[in-house]
Amino acid sequence: MSCLFPLAVRGSEGLYMVNGPPSFTESVAFQRDSGKNCKAVAFSKDGSLFAWCNGEKVNVVNVTRAELLHSFDLAKTVCLEFSPKNNVLATWQAYAAAKDGTAGMPNLQLHDLRTGKCLKSFVQKKMQNWCPCWAEDESICARNVNNEVHFFENNNFNTIANKLHLQKVSDFVLSSGAQPTKVAVYVPGSKGAPSFVRLYQYPNFGGPQSALANKSFFKADKVTMLWNKKATAVLVVASTEVDKSGASYYGEQTLHYLAASGESAVVQLPKNGPIYDVAWSPNSVEFCAVYGFMPAKATVFNLKCDPVFDFGTGPRNAAYYSPHGHILVLAGFGNLRGQMEVWDVKNYKLISKPVASDSTYFAWCPDGEHIVTATCAPRLRVGNGYKIWHYTGSVLRSHEVPADQELWQVLWQPFLDGVFPERAVRYQAVPSELPRAQPGPAPAYRPPALRHRPATSSKLHEDEPPQNMKPQLGGSDKPVSKIALKNQRKHEAKKAAKQEAKADAHQGPAQVQTPQNILQNTVPAMTTGDPEVDKKIKNLKKKLKAIEQLKEQAAAGKQLEKNQVEKIQKEAALLKELENLELGV
Repeated sequence: MSCLFPLAVRGSEGLYMVNGPPSFTESVAFQRDSGKNCKAVAFSKDGSLFAWCNGEKVNVVNVTRAELLHSFDLAKTVCLEFSPKNNVLATWQAYAAAKDGTAGMPNLQLHDLRTGKCLKSFVQKKMQNWCPCWAEDESICARNVNNEVHFFENNNFNTIANKLHLQKVSDFVLSSGAQPTKVAVYVPGSKGAPSFVRLYQYPNFGGPQSALANKSFFKADKVTMLWNKKATAVLVVASTEVDKSGASYYGEQTLHYLAASGESAVVQLPKNGPIYDVAWSPNSVEFCAVYGFMPAKATVFNLKCDPVFDFGTGPRNAAYYSPHGHILVLAGFGNLRGQMEVWDVKNYKLISKPVASDSTYFAWCPDGEHIVTATCAPRLRVGNGYKIWHYTGSVLRSHEVPADQELWQVLWQPFLDGVFPERAVRYQAVPSELPRAQPGPAPAYRPPALRHRPATSSKLHEDEPPQNMKPQLGGSDKPVSKIALKNQRKHEAKKAAKQEAKADAHQGPAQVQTPQNILQNTVPAMTTGDPEVDKKIKNLKKKLKAIEQLKEQAAAGKQLEKNQVEKIQKEAALLKELENLELGV
């Protein structure tokens, strides 16, 4: 399906529209606005309306009919947003106090798009969370005012229909989807009390008992709350500005899960480090997290917070599900090289690995087939431009702006769900007139003294391969009861004891000594005279003892965790380090 206005392009050359695949020509239906001061653009949710501010006026056009509907004298507008059913346009200008120190003029306006009249004006000082939030049917609209959430009904902004008042509401998010609307609220902790997130169903706000779910946590300076599409659960990324352990300059993050049914859990992430991105699948029953010190891990979890598929490690910090949820792109943008991995998430097969170097923006086309990546100012002021890809890795359109110009934004025209049917996943790259973007890796730096010698390949990190975490066929997905689990452990312990007895019988009286036993029997306790060295020796012996215990558990048939296996693999290195320290006595 080809769209009339699929991509809006905003930059120092003005504002214009580009037709989507396969033509990629500039749209003649939308008259280019050549002004160099276009500050904001927005499509309506169904893509039928488009608004922009060119530094003089805010204009609203009907995209299908290419007809100017309204023009508002709001020259300083920097943010625009349509309500879900296209009844209201919200505009925001930077707040300015009066010269005599009194309150400034209201800077948040809500306009009726049927009549063009201003429904209501509010003072909204901060740009963050400036826009009111609507339910999908516009029966409810909410905004945060002085740490409480005000609710309006049926776009009547003269009467506050309801209030949600807690100690100090810092943020809130309305659920998407059909009625009844749910709201997630975040209250930061103070004076030793924990922060918490609560879920409510509108309009039941009668105290903590009326909450659908509640989750409290101490480590949180700010949170990001993400509802799934069906409004059955919320993911909460809690972040601290500073990691007090000093392990990361990103601060510290934890991932929490809250279900509207009342369940809550901390999502256990197998690798330490920052949480870069979390994304719900459009099917609402799975989510993907990208986390851990580089190279980062990416894992898909189910609603029980159990891992379903682990993508291994790689240079990535973002996850993007396609609109239909059948394809997932893992990407490394920002300070990474722009490598992308495109996965078929129904079969967990890798489709392609394109590279979009220096990209600052990524978005799926509503058709679920195409992707746009862009390099935009002010994030990067050189090499600005955009590329349109097919998910199989083919570049279908590449546009670079002249060196003396800047690209500020590109934006797909949205469409409602169901307009584009889901297509079967392709693995073969679609034909393109442009070459595949596969830049070779930059050569590693080599000191001048080594440049005449043959290069040796070495890696700082060994990448972990992807692995399916679902229970294998023949296994049972049903939860094991406590009694069954207890009996299973007893059986395993008896089996391990029998195996140990047999091993002792074969071994005879002579005892095979492990390296740790040899160490304990042959090395007398001694001090070096240096407290620091003594401390290191003591710590090494403690680690070796722990390794011995792990080896005994493995011998008894216990399944070890990955980090425990890695500890055992370090035994030889620890023994060598201990030997070197003690030789220096």
